[in-house]
Amino acid sequence: MKRRVHNADPKQPTGIIAWLRDGGFFRTGKSWLPMATWPAICLLVCGALWIAIAYKLDDERRSAEESALNEAKSLSQAYADYATRTVEQIDQLTLLVRYQSERSRQSLKLEELSEQGAFSVIHYALVAVISAEGIPITTNRPLGPISIQVSDREYFTSHRDDLSRHLRIGTPSLGRISQKKIIQFTRRLEKPNGEFDGIVLVSIEPAYLTAFYEGSGLGRLGMLAILGTDGEVRVAKVGLSEKGDSSGAAGNTLRAVPLLDDAHRNGMLLGAQWFPDARARYAASTPLHKYPLVAMAGVAQEEHFARYAQTRHNYLQTGISATILLVLLGAAATVWSARHAWQHRQQVEVQEAYRLATEGGNEGFYMLRALRDRSGVVVDFEVVDCNERGAWFYGRSREQFVGSRSSVLNAPSYFPVVMDTYCGAMQSGFYEDEMKIPPGSPIIVEWVHRRLVRSGTGLAITFRDISQIKAHERELSRMANEDALTFLPNRNWLKQHLPDMLVTVDAANCMLALLFVDLDNFKNVNDTHGHSAGDELLRAAAHRLKSVVRPSDHVVRLGGDEFTVILQPIVHHGEIAAVAARIADAFHHPFDLARGKHMIGASIGISVFPRDGHDAEALLKNADIAMYQTKSDGKGAFRFYEHSLAERLQARLNMERALHQALEQNQFVLHYQPRVDSMTGELRSLEALVRWNHPDLGLVPPLSFIPLAEETGMILRLGDLVLEQACAQIARWKQLHLPVVPVSINVSPYQFNHGDIRRTFAACLKRHDLEATLVEIEITESSMMGEQAEVSAELTALRAMGIKLLVDDFGTGFSSLSQLQRLDMDGLKVDRAFTSELVKKPEGEVFFRAIMSMAHALGMHVVAEGVETEEQLHALRALACDEIQGYFISRPVPSAEAELLLQKRFLLPAHPRAALPAT
Repeated sequence: MKRRVHNADPKQPTGIIAWLRDGGFFRTGKSWLPMATWPAICLLVCGALWIAIAYKLDDERRSAEESALNEAKSLSQAYADYATRTVEQIDQLTLLVRYQSERSRQSLKLEELSEQGAFSVIHYALVAVISAEGIPITTNRPLGPISIQVSDREYFTSHRDDLSRHLRIGTPSLGRISQKKIIQFTRRLEKPNGEFDGIVLVSIEPAYLTAFYEGSGLGRLGMLAILGTDGEVRVAKVGLSEKGDSSGAAGNTLRAVPLLDDAHRNGMLLGAQWFPDARARYAASTPLHKYPLVAMAGVAQEEHFARYAQTRHNYLQTGISATILLVLLGAAATVWSARHAWQHRQQVEVQEAYRLATEGGNEGFYMLRALRDRSGVVVDFEVVDCNERGAWFYGRSREQFVGSRSSVLNAPSYFPVVMDTYCGAMQSGFYEDEMKIPPGSPIIVEWVHRRLVRSGTGLAITFRDISQIKAHERELSRMANEDALTFLPNRNWLKQHLPDMLVTVDAANCMLALLFVDLDNFKNVNDTHGHSAGDELLRAAAHRLKSVVRPSDHVVRLGGDEFTVILQPIVHHGEIAAVAARIADAFHHPFDLARGKHMIGASIGISVFPRDGHDAEALLKNADIAMYQTKSDGKGAFRFYEHSLAERLQARLNMERALHQALEQNQFVLHYQPRVDSMTGELRSLEALVRWNHPDLGLVPPLSFIPLAEETGMILRLGDLVLEQACAQIARWKQLHLPVVPVSINVSPYQFNHGDIRRTFAACLKRHDLEATLVEIEITESSMMGEQAEVSAELTALRAMGIKLLVDDFGTGFSSLSQLQRLDMDGLKVDRAFTSELVKKPEGEVFFRAIMSMAHALGMHVVAEGVETEEQLHALRALACDEIQGYFISRPVPSAEAELLLQKRFLLPAHPRAALPAT
């Protein structure tokens, strides 16, 4: 029931009637009000306009400043990426020169490498190898008769006294050799015994690091700078040159630049005092990955705020024009008010509040006169006038209704309620509400909107029938709170009513249980038989749920195939378990649908109030967590919520986020485990094994993240990353003229069945210019369990490219002899479980020999995995196993150590019966 009550003097008319009766504004003594109102309104509007302009300009300025900071941050990040790639290129050059120098023992000729294009960048001022005495041994360009000694240089003494072989980045200085303003990048050279043997020096012109300016969008007044983490400016560029480009403008043109701390890493305004052109700039900085440098970018405030200045001018011009217009409008309105005041005075005197509630032809109206006793107390009301509609509400004609008294019209039990309302309206002057007609009332409709206005010594009352409106509202409420498919209460109903249920059971010191029910394998019905069958199944499931719960319980459909059952009140946990068991058992029986019988189950998670949560959101979340664990445990059962479940789920979510971030930031590295010929010990292949180089946890083994990657589908991106890194590594080994061997890459069942493996491998091999014979694919037996025609076609296409295929972890899956024969694999890797049993009991040798016989009969070579002891090696050699792999030969090693294995070639002593390898 909605009510509006206005207080007034009980002896005087109030509201619209009194206002109109008094002549409104135009009664004597008040004719000045309209004339004063217009100037006041214009003044208020004018003030509001200028306040709005001030706020808008402030917002525009903040927006422009935020845009400048965001642009500076974006440019600093882009510049950091550019600088990182540039420094990485220089870093790789120092590593190459160091490697060639230490390998050739000072016979290296950098001029020859320069002629071959090794130092193609024109900004390399000098590349040199400096001896332990500080004298250049070789450079990329002739020095002539100049005699140079650099042993007193800081970079030389730093490397001589520090055993670190890391890259050192110097500050800008005048090069003694190049005679140019340069930045020196240096690395320490060592003799085989680790003694200092000189340095590698790469000098670049600072302009090389500021070429990013052109095309960067910094404008004519932008700023770029590279700073060391020590605060020293390595290179800086402020504004374009007079030519309109960055040529000749690079160098330390800054007086100084503050190294932005973490609080201002996303940007700040640097004042004009920091810059040689005395212009303020919004600047932001980004650290370079792997290097002790910080990239800084800045946009000029003057340049970036040009649009804001134009906007400010437009707003001020608009404000001035509007102010002039308002002044003219106020003056004209004041004159008009004065002229027409006398006309309105004539009109308002004839407007009375007679029959106020008759506005609208559908309203019933009647006038009541208050009947008082001798002491003046109102004891009843009599109808003195009405319209036909007003009489209709009471089921009478106008003639029958006029003269009736409230005490007669209303039942004795309801009459005191009517009197309270009427007397209250007499005292306050006005009363309005929406009322559902109660028992005892003579009114013949269900809902009315009524308005009561005091008129003299009685009341003017209007009634309007709102029964249809209320019925429509009820229907809307029902539709909003009822599931259209199952006719069960829906999520909105649960949201509205569950909090009230919790209050009720809490007051009664009882419990409430919330059962989260998820249908198992429902998607299969939808996918195979269509949505109509799915809808029929959902209706049947809803009916079955309602049939096994108690009358006091509620079944709610949350959406999809998810339901919630609310049990209340609950005294002990046994009641909850009994209902949950009935639900789980009910779904163990098939459903008879139009298209036949269908078997689905129900996984149930249970949370209990108040133990598992004190509000609806917490109970729903915890029941969902318990249901998720039920699914993980095998479905078709129920489980109560436990705090440890939430912790495990949170740990999984954290792991998912970390894995996603690891893929974004490329935190994965490859290790390589060799496969050797069992008889000769010669290296035959390397297996690429991915490791997660976690910033906090270090190297994370594959078993900790590969299953999660497969469950979430991130295995596709991870697989592409592994393939890319492996192919890139093979290409680098080839460039170093190492004796490369094939690298085998594991492809998970998810990748094989959901990714385009053939096209992915072909593109990567082409990108790195590699022969297909340098890559092998290892797939598990479960990868071959898909559609046979599709699996066979995919494997045949890969073999046609020249890629060898191996069955990984053979013996742990479900492959059959006919399947292996049909798929035509190249090799078979026997699982470590068979290798470990080989020397423990005779049956182990029998099984292994049988596997080898089968593989050789199918034309496949055999690799024994998990070889960890010399005894296992001897047994495998006795069985003439083709290849072996395991910790006895080598653990998985990083790429740098894998290079040593490639160079060594023979990783085991040859068996006496083995043929000597060709030399």
